[in-house]
Amino acid sequence: QVQLRESGGGLVQSGGSLRLSCATSGLPWRNYPLGWFRQAPGKQRELVATISAAGLLGYGDFVKGRFTISRDVAKNMVYLQMNSLKPEDTAVYTCAGGGIISGATYAPDYWGQGTQVTVSL
Repeated sequence: QVQLRESGGGLVQSGGSLRLSCATSGLPWRNYPLGWFRQAPGKQRELVATISAAGLLGYGDFVKGRFTISRDVAKNMVYLQMNSLKPEDTAVYTCAGGGIISGATYAPDYWGQGTQVTVSL
């Protein structure tokens, strides 16, 4: 059973940090790409970051060096370290896996349920 389970969201003040975690199961995830998306109410879903099976990284333009995606292959985990958070980062953050990374786009096959990140003033 394929499953992606996020954790680590919460409420932080501007300038603070959070690390999101995603536990993956049900597939040999070492062979698949992974990524993070976010969506704020009333806005389009945005691609935040991707990491390929080979460890190649990609980021959305809005990250501005503040976020880092990583994975622990042995533990089937993917992470998103978020620093210098801003109120505009407030969104539901969802991990996703499988599918294809192509340039600035990512079409995953599987999705987690999402975790809320709220950045206050």
